[in-house]
Amino acid sequence: MSDNRTDLANQAATAIEQEMPLIHALVGFDGFIDSIIHVVNQRHSMAPDDYDRIKTIPEFAARCGAAANKSANLEMVVKDVRFGGNGPLLSSALGSLGASVTYIGAVALQTDWNRVDPIYKPFVERCDRVIPICPPGLTDALEFEDGKIMLGKPENVQRVTWDLIKQTLGLETLIEMFQKATLISVVNWTLVAGVEGIWEGLCDDIFPKLTPKPSRRLFLDLSDPAKRTDADIARAMELIKQLQKHIPVTLGLNLAESGRIAKVIGVEVYDDEHNQTLAAMVPQAATRIVEKLGLSCIVIHQHTGAGASDDQGDSGWFAGPYTRKPRISTGAGDHFGGGFSFAQSTGLNLGQCLAAACGVAGAYVRDAQSPSKERLIEFLRDLPAPE
Repeated sequence: MSDNRTDLANQAATAIEQEMPLIHALVGFDGFIDSIIHVVNQRHSMAPDDYDRIKTIPEFAARCGAAANKSANLEMVVKDVRFGGNGPLLSSALGSLGASVTYIGAVALQTDWNRVDPIYKPFVERCDRVIPICPPGLTDALEFEDGKIMLGKPENVQRVTWDLIKQTLGLETLIEMFQKATLISVVNWTLVAGVEGIWEGLCDDIFPKLTPKPSRRLFLDLSDPAKRTDADIARAMELIKQLQKHIPVTLGLNLAESGRIAKVIGVEVYDDEHNQTLAAMVPQAATRIVEKLGLSCIVIHQHTGAGASDDQGDSGWFAGPYTRKPRISTGAGDHFGGGFSFAQSTGLNLGQCLAAACGVAGAYVRDAQSPSKERLIEFLRDLPAPE
């Protein structure tokens, strides 16, 4: 893989610019409504925007820590309320890039599960079809210049199960939908208890009945499993290995997730004693996890770049267009996953997939909206240097 980020970005832009077969994506099954929040540090007046925000997570942590054995009153300013959830955000990226997206998930009105909540209107416009099965969860997304803290209320999404999906759509209809798909994505194992049952349902009820398509792939994202036990993660990895027997699996992880997964499956990664850079350590970690789990591809991202490895022996790192002051950070990882799975489905090589994924996420955090294919090409051709 080339080490020149500009060359890789230009190669990815040229490849994406070419006429390609339409990607048929089938994605599910979560859904959230996100409140994008700034935490007030100091007010200058009671005018709505006349305040200084807490800029970093350590500053926020210090403010919380100082309240121990006392109390604190932290003001939250809601800057925006928008549709969210790993699945809708990943699908938004895919749809904006030109994929034909069918979404099934927790996006219904609380009062009518047959209707999509109007907050998802921009998302619906990017998809070919959106099928609600229950209402969304809620998230308070506290955004800082160095990251975000997601306060999730996932009670609604626990209604998402394989039985509910089959009951809503019917097994024969589901088989037809999966047969058409060239890209399948199931996300948010961490918060949605029904995901393991969905994986089992795919292995038992769907994949054995599909006519094989060499281009069909499955993209998975666990979504921050820090709260889940080692036993939970070990069980999930065994189920993912079963999925790989039916379809090539790409598992998307962030840096912390990859370290946790590696520890659970008994793989040594991120040896700080040798003072290796992320550019060296991340592809090596991805390679070791690919080999241990026997998956098609592992991709690992963090805010400064991303690395990946596949079962063909290719691996590498791409330094992303990091910005210190994103307009939005909630959904950046999902847009990375959408960009990577889009590029992978269009046949780009591993380095170009990393460039495209970093480009989608980089454009998203700057624009606060999912980039079109034209915007992605423009962004890759004039790739900003990391800040």
